[in-house]
Amino acid sequence: MKIRKSITEGKERTVYIYENKKEEYFMIAIPDINWSIMFTYEQEMKENVQMTLEKRGIDEEESLIIANRIFQWTTEM
Repeated sequence: MKIRKSITEGKERTVYIYENKKEEYFMIAIPDINWSIMFTYEQEMKENVQMTLEKRGIDEEESLIIANRIFQWTTEM
């Protein structure tokens, strides 16, 4: 599991990233907003992440930044 910090608009959020290589999926969680998502390697995740973050009350700009960071972090793994 990887733990990353995302700082946007003065808010620091801890992002937990778990990768299951055998079953080819990621599980991402941000506990301070009570949010998590799971997606496979084949799924288009950026839009799904942004959409679900916005449903949790995160504004569009911050959700886009977090989604892009998660995409970058998961492609580095």
